Amino acid sequence: MAEYKLLLPSMGEGVMEATIITWLFNEGDSVKEDDSVVEIATDKVDSDVPTPVSGKIVKILKQKDEVAKVGEAIAILEIEGEGTASEEVKTETPAATPDAETLKTIEEPLQTVAASNVEFSGDLYLSPLVKSIAQQEKISETELKTIKGSGLEGRITKEDILAYVANKGNQPAQPAAATPVASTPQPAVSAPAATITAGAGDEIIPMDRMRKIIAENMVKAKQIAPHVTSFIETDVTNVVKWRNKNKAAFEKREGEKLTFMPIFVKAVVKAIQDFPMINVSVSGENIIKKKNINIGMATALPDGNLIVPVIKNADQLSLSGLAKAINDLANRARNKKLRPEDTQGATYTISNVGSFGNLMGTPIIPQPQVAILAIGAIVKKPAVLETADGDVIAIRNLMFMSHSYDHRVVDGSLGGMMLKHVHDYLENWDLNTEI
Repeated sequence: MAEYKLLLPSMGEGVMEATIITWLFNEGDSVKEDDSVVEIATDKVDSDVPTPVSGKIVKILKQKDEVAKVGEAIAILEIEGEGTASEEVKTETPAATPDAETLKTIEEPLQTVAASNVEFSGDLYLSPLVKSIAQQEKISETELKTIKGSGLEGRITKEDILAYVANKGNQPAQPAAATPVASTPQPAVSAPAATITAGAGDEIIPMDRMRKIIAENMVKAKQIAPHVTSFIETDVTNVVKWRNKNKAAFEKREGEKLTFMPIFVKAVVKAIQDFPMINVSVSGENIIKKKNINIGMATALPDGNLIVPVIKNADQLSLSGLAKAINDLANRARNKKLRPEDTQGATYTISNVGSFGNLMGTPIIPQPQVAILAIGAIVKKPAVLETADGDVIAIRNLMFMSHSYDHRVVDGSLGGMMLKHVHDYLENWDLNTEI
């Protein structure tokens, strides 16, 4: 018999470690090739790790809540054969994106960094990739401690330090403890949350890991971006008629449900193409205009948490392609089958609050995006229609949309016009549209 080391596999760009959530097998259990043996969590997504070989688990090396690095052994299996083996760890080299061109010289030398923990003085933790960027850019430990990390337990991620590097050139040099220069905008610092004393009969429920991440990201988003929200009511009667006419045939042909979301995404993509300055991010005093249109889709999970899988290059997909991509992402999100890269790279997000029966909402903009659209419930209401013979009252399918945008770079005219174009595309939906 031989020993086989099960290694933590590569999980996409910028993901260098994961936390063990739970083992699905115990020591002494036999597993088959492709069996999921352990659930893990990164600061992006939860997922399973399958075993590439059949054998018996003889030793679990990383226990629940422990952190493992990419390429590190997490268990030892006993398999047929002689000697010791381990799965090959593949290093993924991400393709350059337009907004990453200015950071290319930083990222390229880091693709071969070995995965190993590095402890700094105090409680500062850096992954090998982040440490290498810090060393190359000559960022001191004092500076690092000023960076608000968006990763697990506030750790600094690759995106955090690259954003710091990009902003650094736009900020005057100053001691870490100095008062911020007035001309350089700084996010507000939140006051410490008040300690609440539980009363008799109250239940104390600790936040799980994902809820902590959501809480941190929401506070960070509100601190960074001054939010403005515009509203509009849209007649989607043609959309409803079109879907009712096509959903049965589409499901029979494709084996997929036809929801309203592909139609909403298609209208949003068209509006973004009309107003490309809504598809941007802010880096210090620079605006990064995105080439790709990647639509985030806020998805509620069975445990009550929220995740945002991303439809990559949504402008290149047909309605049928959008329907398949949306169904696939939603199903994998609810079954904890998303990969880390499935939640990265969104340039604009849609939240369907109508799925909960809500008429409208004021959504929080996910950083580093600058806008998000909330779709309300579709409700039948009496409405005034203009006809050749005069105004009439008819029953129509109406829906509110609310558009939150970052007032640093999106003014009311841009945010409002973009929303109006989404409205116009939906109200004038062609009943003969093919899918």
